[in-house]
Amino acid sequence: MKMPTKEDVMNVLKEVIDPEIGIDIVTLKLVRDVEFKDDVVTVKMTLTTPMCPYGPALIEEVKGKVKELQGVKEANVELSFDPPWQPSKELRATLGV
Repeated sequence: MKMPTKEDVMNVLKEVIDPEIGIDIVTLKLVRDVEFKDDVVTVKMTLTTPMCPYGPALIEEVKGKVKELQGVKEANVELSFDPPWQPSKELRATLGV
């Protein structure tokens, strides 16, 4: 069975939209890394703020999208707020902030 690549995982995560900002989590640079161990994929990511009210829903959506990929038996999310998320200059310009 073919396992997905990091690129496959990142592509499917582009479908996960941050409900507050309306932009996908890959473009927002919330996804920091993707790790593979056998048929388990762990997405290391952050949220826009530690108190993000949509955090639990976003985490479940990330897990669901990754589990849709062929060869993935289990999907995990590891949250890290170190360093805290900062929008890029390009993103700030897009958001008008």
